[in-house]
Amino acid sequence: QVQVVESGGGLVQPGGSLRLSCAASGSISSIYSMGWYRQTPGKQRELVARISSRGTTNYADVAKGRFTISRDNAKNTVTLQMNSLRPEDTAVYYCYADMPGLRYWGQGTQVTVSS
Repeated sequence: QVQVVESGGGLVQPGGSLRLSCAASGSISSIYSMGWYRQTPGKQRELVARISSRGTTNYADVAKGRFTISRDNAKNTVTLQMNSLRPEDTAVYYCYADMPGLRYWGQGTQVTVSS
């Protein structure tokens, strides 16, 4: 019985910033990696960023220097700070949390970058 809930999506102008948040709750024993994928119709699902339980991070090339992923282990949350946003960042962003034997997914939050 685990739930993963995302928030923070919306409409921003090119060059703007947005912060996405994700919280896991329920019967949680331990969480390994947490991260964010994004999906645009007609394109492959793309891993944007991930962070291990100890804080090791990985970013897609398009996210490096613009996005920052962080987590709060005590609160079982992960955050994606997105700066210098571009129209091609428009997508549905999905949070995930890896727990023993299973990956849990959030419902997705829409990010639209447009002038």
